[in-house]
Amino acid sequence: MGSSKLVMSEIWVAVVVLLLGLLVSPGESQTCKSPKFTNNKVYTNCSDLQHLSSYLHWTYTASNSTLSIAFVAAPSKTDGWVAWAINPTATKMIGSQALVAFKSNGSLTVKTYNISDYDLSKVGTKLAYEVSELSAEETNKTYTIFATWKLTEKIEKLNQVWQVGPGVSNGVPLIHAKNSENLQAVGTLALSGTSGIAPSSSPSPATVAASGPGSVPTSAPPPTGGNGNNGSSSSRTRVGFYTAFFFIPASLFVL
Repeated sequence: MGSSKLVMSEIWVAVVVLLLGLLVSPGESQTCKSPKFTNNKVYTNCSDLQHLSSYLHWTYTASNSTLSIAFVAAPSKTDGWVAWAINPTATKMIGSQALVAFKSNGSLTVKTYNISDYDLSKVGTKLAYEVSELSAEETNKTYTIFATWKLTEKIEKLNQVWQVGPGVSNGVPLIHAKNSENLQAVGTLALSGTSGIAPSSSPSPATVAASGPGSVPTSAPPPTGGNGNNGSSSSRTRVGFYTAFFFIPASLFVL
């Protein structure tokens, strides 16, 4: 009887550990819940982006219309690139104002691209927005882009696009994949009210570069008011927790 109680106690310890593991998703605990940036920056909000396992830490200061961001994503391949951009006017790639992080001579760097052409070797580097405090860091094969954007006054939403790519050739990011994860990596960031993102529909293949060394997909249509907060990592329901709880094998309760 004593040995049975000991076995039962060990089983319950294992069950508790399992349930606690299901309560918090790994991605959230490593990014939105407990970010540890080497520059010690802290952000007010964190949005769990719907695609490409990406996260956006951000703080919007309405008094001076600045948006400080830390975009976190892993390149699709070793020595690839990650990007975050704002498209102020259109639902296509052309016009996107992009920050792209990749390795140059072994060091991680961030470049700006005003996407006026599908071939990034032909586009300019001056953005439509003033961007400061631009830097990047690498942690466990994940890149983080840091930047502060000066936005237009009284803006409530902006169109955002994020992307990851496989590599760089002659200093120019190579084109990203065209699967559903990449093509759907667009959305609307609500700056006023509760933090969150509003997903947009997938862009058609025509909005993604058909040729050229690199591309960044389009953002959502220009916003027209309202908060548009369709969710963030902090509001995700823990369905797995309750499922696991109710389906613990009945044999655990039998000595």
